[in-house]
Amino acid sequence: MSPILDIHDVTVAYQRKPVLWDVDLIIEQPQLAAIVGPNGAGKSTLIKAVLGLIPMASGSVQVLGEPVARQRKKIGYVPQRESVDWDFPVSVLDVVLMGTYGRLGWFRRPGHAEREWARQCLNKVGLSQFERRQIGQLSGGQQQLVFLARALAQKAEIYFMDEPMAGVDAATEQIIFELLRELRQQGKTIIAVHHDLRTVPLYFDWVALLNMRLVASGPVETTFTPENLRKTYGGRLAILDAAGEAMKAGSEAP
Repeated sequence: MSPILDIHDVTVAYQRKPVLWDVDLIIEQPQLAAIVGPNGAGKSTLIKAVLGLIPMASGSVQVLGEPVARQRKKIGYVPQRESVDWDFPVSVLDVVLMGTYGRLGWFRRPGHAEREWARQCLNKVGLSQFERRQIGQLSGGQQQLVFLARALAQKAEIYFMDEPMAGVDAATEQIIFELLRELRQQGKTIIAVHHDLRTVPLYFDWVALLNMRLVASGPVETTFTPENLRKTYGGRLAILDAAGEAMKAGSEAP
């Protein structure tokens, strides 16, 4: 079987300045995967390059054995909240309905079945009562949940999420990760940029450590180590202390 995600020799440069160097990354089986690294490490850039949102200087990407352009219907994407125009005059339900467009094609408009499916996705994230509200009138955590509902509406096989937990409270974070676990149990793959090292062993089963180059990747229990984190973050004591606490918490989790 083809890998779920095969990133080969990917290099990305902005104004001739490389921000990612020769990244090789393969995910063979469905995973709940984290991409972690310091600020400016190229985490969001990697996701955008994989999705074709920014050009690559070199390299190739395949999803489920095919170029990304041929697998759009099987890919879901949750962008950073800061990249969205929240003043756009669109309702919560309309945003979630956008997740159905890829399967409808260019000339069909969402009908009753699509609206009912969008409402089911909104119900999953606990926001059914807000379906008519303008998206900018929600809290930051609620906005993040709406975009997660849009991703669920896509019925994708692989989901890319750019810091889905950024700026949300603990309760919303738990809701998001319960949904991600549910997707994982359904055989889906979730790849999320994540910034909180303490929760990596609690929430994820696979991790990629990135700092312009790929430092290490693999199962959390063998890859998320103080040595690899030191290589990734440059030995900052606060980072290593957080990692130690995270590994301890992960080993004590039921």
